[in-house]
Amino acid sequence: MLGGTEFVGRAITEDALARGWEVTVFHRGRLEPPAGARSLHGDRTEPGGLALLAARDGEDGWDAVIDTWSAAPSVVRDAARLLAGRAGRYVYISSRSVYRYPLPAGSDEGAPLFDASPDDGDVEYAKAKRGGELAAEAAFGDRTLHVRAGLILGPYENIGRLPWWLGRVARGGRVAAPGPRGLAVQYIDVRDLAAWTLDAVEKGLAGPYDLVGPAGRTTMEALLTACAETTGSDAEFVWLDPDRILDAGVEPWTDLPIWLPPGEAHDSMHGADVGKAIASGLRCRPVEETVADTWAWLQEIGGRAPQRPDRPDVGLSREAEEKLLRSAQP
Repeated sequence: MLGGTEFVGRAITEDALARGWEVTVFHRGRLEPPAGARSLHGDRTEPGGLALLAARDGEDGWDAVIDTWSAAPSVVRDAARLLAGRAGRYVYISSRSVYRYPLPAGSDEGAPLFDASPDDGDVEYAKAKRGGELAAEAAFGDRTLHVRAGLILGPYENIGRLPWWLGRVARGGRVAAPGPRGLAVQYIDVRDLAAWTLDAVEKGLAGPYDLVGPAGRTTMEALLTACAETTGSDAEFVWLDPDRILDAGVEPWTDLPIWLPPGEAHDSMHGADVGKAIASGLRCRPVEETVADTWAWLQEIGGRAPQRPDRPDVGLSREAEEKLLRSAQP
């Protein structure tokens, strides 16, 4: 595992250990990996930072490398080149953001891709992920698996989307609920992503797979209802028309996490055809389980989720929500 101490990397590492696999976690040392993993410290962005992964006398390599890197593709390039002769396959946790926007509802792995380079430095997220894919392919060829994830939720989330909704609903009272109620939400529980990824390693799968739950499997209403039931909240959801929300200057996705109004952005994020992943064995737990387990994890760590330093805080302020709710009154 390149990473392995936070969110996706941690979930994959825990699942691999539970299977009895021998896991080496290469990380910077800010957080400890799950118990049972071998820990190697290094900063892959620094000169010589990958030295501990270089071949050493008497040491075997690895059956697979799993990489969650999200920034400069050149960092993936350097790791993949170094490990090409020491690992059986390279699994890159990519993103459906690699497809050109707008992405029509029903799109799959055949959709047009962004142009990118494996030699790029700091570039926008979509090009960073596509460049990372190209970097892995250049070194490992047909031994490369691209896990093109959609929206990821669940325990260990360090972006703050589901944790924000849980915290807000737990406070109760009138809650600004972005409509329409039946608007589809397409996501994947991080543990389901982890399980599919490790199963794919065992099966020797290669190439791109869009990895997110089936489109239309849950809705904004189902998600928020699960938040209320899980937290025991007396929240009163005030369902708001998308136009009213947008007219108030409220930003989808950031001010109201997870939600995107009907249209191009929603179709691109919540309308993927994941038939290929389903056919290969993807299984997805119900939204109620994802919400309940995320809430339980939040309670274990004191109620406040960790926040990635390279991502902005999400969620409406109390003042902004009160203003939005007032605008909904007749």
